[in-house]
Amino acid sequence: MSTQRLRNEDYHDYSSTDVSPDESPSEGLNNFSSSGSYQRFGESNSTTWFQTLIHLLKSNIGTGLLGLPLAVKNAGILMGPLSLLVMGIVAVHCMGILVKCAHHFCHRLNKSFVDYGDTVMYGLESSPSSWLRNHAHWGRHIVDFFLIVTQLGFCCVYFVFLAENFKQVIEAANATTNDCHSNETVILTPTMDSRLYMLTFLPFLVLLVFIRNLRVLSVFSLLANVSMLVSLVMIYQFIVQRIPDPSRLPLVASWKTYPLFFGTAIFAFEGIGMVLPLENKMKDPRKFPLILYVGMAIITALYISLGSLGYLQFGANIQGSITLNLPNCWLYQSVKLLYSFGIFFTYALQFYVPAEIIVPFFVSRVPEHCELVVDLFVRTMLVCLTCILAVLIPRLDLVISLVGSVSSSALALIIPPLLEITTYYSEGMSPLTITKDALISILGFVGFVVGTYEALYELMQPSDTPIFINSTSAFL
Repeated sequence: MSTQRLRNEDYHDYSSTDVSPDESPSEGLNNFSSSGSYQRFGESNSTTWFQTLIHLLKSNIGTGLLGLPLAVKNAGILMGPLSLLVMGIVAVHCMGILVKCAHHFCHRLNKSFVDYGDTVMYGLESSPSSWLRNHAHWGRHIVDFFLIVTQLGFCCVYFVFLAENFKQVIEAANATTNDCHSNETVILTPTMDSRLYMLTFLPFLVLLVFIRNLRVLSVFSLLANVSMLVSLVMIYQFIVQRIPDPSRLPLVASWKTYPLFFGTAIFAFEGIGMVLPLENKMKDPRKFPLILYVGMAIITALYISLGSLGYLQFGANIQGSITLNLPNCWLYQSVKLLYSFGIFFTYALQFYVPAEIIVPFFVSRVPEHCELVVDLFVRTMLVCLTCILAVLIPRLDLVISLVGSVSSSALALIIPPLLEITTYYSEGMSPLTITKDALISILGFVGFVVGTYEALYELMQPSDTPIFINSTSAFL
């Protein structure tokens, strides 16, 4: 099976973090590609506006959301929410740029669908610079590279998240009660290092990624979505109760920690890879811009509310995931386990994108009777790679910030504005638009450099993670 065939069938319509529970992503694309027209209506397995909105919302609920309270701490109780609002506006604007440029090339080249990488490649081919035109194919490779780094980075985060949450539940098991409102400080019973928990999960995740059928994975996706939704409701139910006095929380945090906020926030907002596949599956794609703006407004409000309320509730002791601050009673311990259950199965969905880019490269170079063995071997090595990286960087907050700064900033902030310039410059652009695009790209690049540096610097410092947790409030 050739690399090109695999990518045409699967990858182009699955450069995202989600899969529909009702169909494999490749089916919508295959039916659509045969239509020969960009505007298509009433296809039997296309999605309605409501289904598209749900897919957009649920694909943005993950570990990045749970890390936002710590991000707000790194920015300040006033600066954090304001920065999240600005970042949400800029992120959705960049998503709109990508959709607009994709539409432009669909009409111009008479193509039914182009994905993120193709759009960047065609954008470079439209550039007035001959050097960029001659090296346009690198646009596709650059997007693939950052997409691989982002998705494998998500998988690294999942290893750390699973290890930290299971470690806390197990170590506090002897003192876990049915009373969720007692003001008791729980002393954790040491068991084993979190790295050993990661190694414990390794064989199970290897077996999980051996599932290559998207229809089977979509069942796990549905289970993961339900479990994480229930967990989020329980988290909100707790953090809105008895909020402590916020007067001693800083309005604006130290500038040294702000780059960590940037990395975590852009990690949460990095959903740009799924925009074109979702739009491609719609019955009426002309409604997608409205759905995109409404959906991202809901997501931004969710991010701001959870980040702010979580920081207000737990203050300076907020941890890399808000689940680690929940009370030591069986109700909220079950929330940690339930969310971990969802994250475990989401690993396979996040892993699918880099696997469909990397695995065919090796499979296409071996005899046909060896294809399955090579396929499974490469998948195993990729899972082991994410585990090794997680073991080397076992701090959840810094893993999230590092992945966000390195790759998410490129896909969500740096590339789309530059794409708009290369696409439309030869057709005439206003100086204001060029200035706006340049400022957004510069903002993303500065965040990339400073955020990466600060995350790496923090990784070199000794960890001062406390050995106890409080059952209700971090202020005690």
